[in-house]
Amino acid sequence: MNNTEYHVYTDGACSNNQAPGGQPGGWACVFVDGPNFSGADPATTNNRMEMTAVIQALGNTPKNSAVRIYSDSAYVINAFTQNWFKGWERRQWRNAKGQPVENQDLWRQMLVLVTERCVQWIKVKGHSGNRYNEMADRLAVEAMRALMAPNNKIE
Repeated sequence: MNNTEYHVYTDGACSNNQAPGGQPGGWACVFVDGPNFSGADPATTNNRMEMTAVIQALGNTPKNSAVRIYSDSAYVINAFTQNWFKGWERRQWRNAKGQPVENQDLWRQMLVLVTERCVQWIKVKGHSGNRYNEMADRLAVEAMRALMAPNNKIE
């Protein structure tokens, strides 16, 4: 086990959280006492951006390290703290209603990264004044807005 413990706040943003997909979004991860990373996607959903932020956070830590992920996404946190994966895998990646699990591509990427690290999942309340959560939110929104700027062509 790597002796370093990483504390990372992650967040995703989308131009329309309630839409089914296809709108611009941004993601960010903020390492406490470390670097920040952010990016954007021209056609996505808020959940995909939340997941991408976690994937980027974990991908920027060494294998076998201890990582604390702080997120305001119940979707991400509950999948791990409530072991949704066990049911999904038992049902060949189908949800309880028998339909394919959404965002399987990202869940599978995340699972690989998680199995290579010791991850603790911590749910934080969004937009409640937490310095690092607010920073992650701001960076995700800025990345999305930069993508949407008039001088950027979305193809």
